[in-house]
Amino acid sequence: MRATLRKPAREDACMNDGILTVDPEFESRVKRNEPMSRHTSWHVGGPADLYFSPRDRADLLAFLATLPDGTPLFWLGLGSNLLVRDGGIRGVVIDTQSGLTRLERVNDTTLTCEAGVPCARLARQCIKWGLAPAEFLAGIPGTLGGALFMNAGAFGGETWPRVRSVDVCDARGNQRRRPASDYQYGYRHVVPPAPGEFFLAAALEFEDRPGITEEGMRELLARRKETQPIGEWSCGSTFTNPPGDHAARLIEAAGLKGHRIGDIMVSLKHANFLVNVGTATAADVEALVAHIQKEVATRFNVKLTPEFHIAGETR
Repeated sequence: MRATLRKPAREDACMNDGILTVDPEFESRVKRNEPMSRHTSWHVGGPADLYFSPRDRADLLAFLATLPDGTPLFWLGLGSNLLVRDGGIRGVVIDTQSGLTRLERVNDTTLTCEAGVPCARLARQCIKWGLAPAEFLAGIPGTLGGALFMNAGAFGGETWPRVRSVDVCDARGNQRRRPASDYQYGYRHVVPPAPGEFFLAAALEFEDRPGITEEGMRELLARRKETQPIGEWSCGSTFTNPPGDHAARLIEAAGLKGHRIGDIMVSLKHANFLVNVGTATAADVEALVAHIQKEVATRFNVKLTPEFHIAGETR
């Protein structure tokens, strides 16, 4: 599938005194200088130049078609696994969870899901449809778009083994469908076939059999809540697990549980979670991350790799 929208003339799309202009059709619907701390699970982050919430896929593609060439784009889901720096994000932030929300069953084993659908919602729907295994999706604190971007996983399962195809678009609003075989993936890592493409949706295949029940799902999440600071301001897991070990074990063994810089602190419940206990800044987060990496490397000769994505500029 490849569709190209008719694009309006771009001569009027420009920067006026450093301010990005927007087509009049969309001007009243964009937010300017929107604090990203309102949209990230760490509750930190400076302002985005523009913040746009599309009504649906067609509305999104139409908006993209009007932007000046070269406008930086940042695609946002639930704001987990994300650190926005204190200087904010230049260009346009696209709020996928506002409009990319369609979830439909195609046949006995396949469904299509747009990028803004929370993984927890996808897991619940799979249970209702009798599709398995889907419980791993309930443990991913983000949207499908973010899960596709990093091959997110939980409870022993990962996203990309279930992907059969993806719908993507470029910065001009051109969309196409790619087979999953176009992508290479590994543990929390995905290599796209081309730069500058963004996930709109995916076709996912499961098994047509009863899996975990809704009651079982609740019990699974309850056990997770006992060991992780669910409900506190964190990004989810901070570091990927090194081969043959766990980041949380190494951090705790380094004596860093409860260690704090500013208002960001290593969780007392789970050492691989950093929680904002007040008014932490992105600079505080990066300082604590660097300190943890240094201590673990010094004590155990292990380099911890952040699992979260960093966006934006420093002040």
